[in-house]
Amino acid sequence: MNILLIEDEELAADDLITAIRRVDTQTDVIKTLVSVKESIEYLKQGIVPDLIFSDIQLGDGLSFEIFDMVHIETPIIFCTAYNEYMLHAFRTNGIDYLLKPITENAVSEALAKYYALKRSFTANLNLPHDFYRNLLEKVNQKPISLLVNQKDKIIPLSIQDIALFYIEHESTFIFTFGSKTFTIGKSLEELERLMGDDFFRVNRQYLLNRQAIKHASYSLSRKLIIYLTISHQQTITVSKEKSPLFLSWLTGALGRGL
Repeated sequence: MNILLIEDEELAADDLITAIRRVDTQTDVIKTLVSVKESIEYLKQGIVPDLIFSDIQLGDGLSFEIFDMVHIETPIIFCTAYNEYMLHAFRTNGIDYLLKPITENAVSEALAKYYALKRSFTANLNLPHDFYRNLLEKVNQKPISLLVNQKDKIIPLSIQDIALFYIEHESTFIFTFGSKTFTIGKSLEELERLMGDDFFRVNRQYLLNRQAIKHASYSLSRKLIIYLTISHQQTITVSKEKSPLFLSWLTGALGRGL
């Protein structure tokens, strides 16, 4: 099996290559790429590896930019020190998401998943087209409302009424366009998966509805400060590293590319 590695930290790349070779002696890491630019140029040559291991944060941007510019069908195992990119990773060709420092056991499980998926898809090549279409519809299906708590009541709240989700004192809250606040018994990670492309995880604390965003501007530290269409007391920012991904989502380009 031919593997392409995209990683700009030499030590991390060496450790990952060693782990891959220990787990599966039949693998060949054909190339290690260190930047978004280099990866785009390489993949545009039409070289098709069997599997890609890719860091997310590279020196010149996020690796998602590579796969926006070059259409590939190769499965990707993403490797990063941050869990906030998980949703977008699985919307690309991601089949697994490994958090650094990456252990040999994690690599073993990821490769096992790759082989299992490969066997499954090979076995089901003759399934009718409607099967895949129906499966895709189920995956993309979003709820039209969420159940929220208010005192002793459980209330269905329309997704269209939700401006943002946020975490405070380890609890998750909903803030509506009508300036009402509700608690909800779900984590931001769960909500991020449920809400789809209309919501974006701008940082560890906030998940925002695109319709709640008035505009954004850069601070002196190059973070993006978000200004909302609603009144909310806290200042909401996006890190310098995550800003390109956020701006792409804000224009709708990110959703169209999935």
